Amino acid sequence: MVPSSVIYKMVGLSNIVRMRKIKQSITRKIATLGTRFLPFADAASEDLPLSRLLRLSLFQVTVGMALTLLIGTLNRVMIVEMEVPASIVGIMISLPLLFAPFRAIIGFRSDNHRSQLGWKRVPYIWMGTMLQFGGLSIMPFALLVLAGAGEASKAPVWAGQLGAGLAFLLVGAGLHTVQTVGLALATDQAKPEAQPKVVGLMYVMLLFGMIVSAFIFGALLVNFNSMRLVQVIQSAALLTVALNVIALWKQEGRNRANTTPHAVTPRFMQAWQSYSQGNQAVRRLLAVALGTMAFSMEDVILEPYGGQVLHLTVDMTTRLTATLAAGGLFGFALASRMLSRGYDPFKMAALGALTGIPAFLLVIFAGPMHSILFFGLGTFLIGFGAGLFGHGTLTATMNQAPAEQRGLALGAWGAAQASAAGVAVALSGVIRDVVANYSAQQVFDTSSLFTSSALGYVTVYCIEIALLIIALGAMMPLIPRHKA
Repeated sequence: MVPSSVIYKMVGLSNIVRMRKIKQSITRKIATLGTRFLPFADAASEDLPLSRLLRLSLFQVTVGMALTLLIGTLNRVMIVEMEVPASIVGIMISLPLLFAPFRAIIGFRSDNHRSQLGWKRVPYIWMGTMLQFGGLSIMPFALLVLAGAGEASKAPVWAGQLGAGLAFLLVGAGLHTVQTVGLALATDQAKPEAQPKVVGLMYVMLLFGMIVSAFIFGALLVNFNSMRLVQVIQSAALLTVALNVIALWKQEGRNRANTTPHAVTPRFMQAWQSYSQGNQAVRRLLAVALGTMAFSMEDVILEPYGGQVLHLTVDMTTRLTATLAAGGLFGFALASRMLSRGYDPFKMAALGALTGIPAFLLVIFAGPMHSILFFGLGTFLIGFGAGLFGHGTLTATMNQAPAEQRGLALGAWGAAQASAAGVAVALSGVIRDVVANYSAQQVFDTSSLFTSSALGYVTVYCIEIALLIIALGAMMPLIPRHKA
C-alpha cells in the first residue's frame, strides 16, 4: 500500500506540472496577442527581444519630453504667465535648431569613435544626456531672471537673456545628439528586415513621449507659480538622465577594435564626399528637406486657423494635436507593415506626399464651408501623410547607408529634416502675418471665397501643396521602375 505522504507528494507534483503548463500557455497567448495588437511588437527577434527594444526606445521618450517642454509648454508659459515678449520667446525656441546641421558630424563621430571601453555610440548618447540635463537644470532660474520675477528683477537684463539662451542651446544640442546616435544604435542592433519596424517603434515612442508629457506638464502647471516651474523643469532633467541610463544599460557590446586609440579613421569631409556621391544621396536629402517643409509649415498656424477662421473653442483646437498625432501613428503603423513586406521606401514617401495634397485642400476649404468635419479629416490626413513620408525616407536612408556610415547617414537625414522644419515654422508665421496685413489693407481682393483673416493661412497651405508637388518631382528618379 502506498503511504499517504507519497500520494500527497505525487498530487502536488502533478499540480505543479499542470500549473506550469497553464502558465506557459497563457504566456504564449499573451505574446501572440502582443505581436498582433501592439504597434510594432513584431519588430522584436530572438537577438533583440521586445523588452530590450522598448527599453532602448526610452531615449525617444526623453527627446519627445524635451520637445514638448521647449515648443509647447514653455512657449505659452513665457508669453502668458511670465509676460516675456513674443519676439524673445521666438528667438529662444529657435536656438536649438542652430545645432541641427551638426547632426551629420555627430553621427560620423559616433561611427568612428575610439575609447578604452570599446564603445562607439554610448559615449555620445551619454554626452547628449548630460547636455540636456545641464540645460534643463539652469533653465528655470534663467527664465525667472529673464522675466524679472521677484528678486531676479535686480539682475541685469542681459544676464537673463544669456542664461536662457545658453539653456535652450544646451537642451537642443543634447536632444539632437541623443536622437541621432540613439537611432544609429537601434539600427546597429536590428536585422535589416526588421529595421522598418524598429524605426516605426522609435517614432511611436517619440510621439508617446510628446503626448504624455504634454498632459503631465499641463496638469502640473495649472496653478502657475515660480517655484512650481522650477520643480517641473528640474524634475524633467532628472527623469531625462534616469530614462536614458535605463535605455542604454547593456545595449551596446564592447568591441576590442574600438579601443585602438591611433587607428586610422577617415576625416569628415572625406566621409561626406564618399557618402554624397553614392546612391543619389544629395537628391534624397533634398526630397527630405522639401517634404519636411511641406508638412511642417502648418505646425504653428493650424490651431490659430481653427480658432480665428472656424471659431473653434480652445478645447476643440487643443484636440487637433491629438488628431495630428493619431494620424501620424496610423501612418507609421501602415508604413512599417508595408515596408517590412518589401514595399519600396520612396514609393511609401511619395504616397505620403500625395496624401498631403488633398489633406491641405480639405483644410483650405473647411474655412469657406465652415466644416469642422473637413478640418478634422484634413488634420488627420496631414499627420497620416507625414507619417508615411517620414518613415519612408528614414527607412530608405538606413537601407542605403553602408554599415560604417550609419551614423553619418542618419545624422544627415536628421539635419535635413530638423533644419527644414525650423525654416518652415519661421517662414509660415512671417508669410501669414505679411499676407494678413496686406489683405487687411485691401491690397488683395478678398471677395467671396476667403475672408481677409483666412487669406494668410490659405496662402501658407497653398505653398505647402506646391512644396509637396516639388518634393514628388525630386523623388521620382529615386523610385525603382519595374519592367513589365
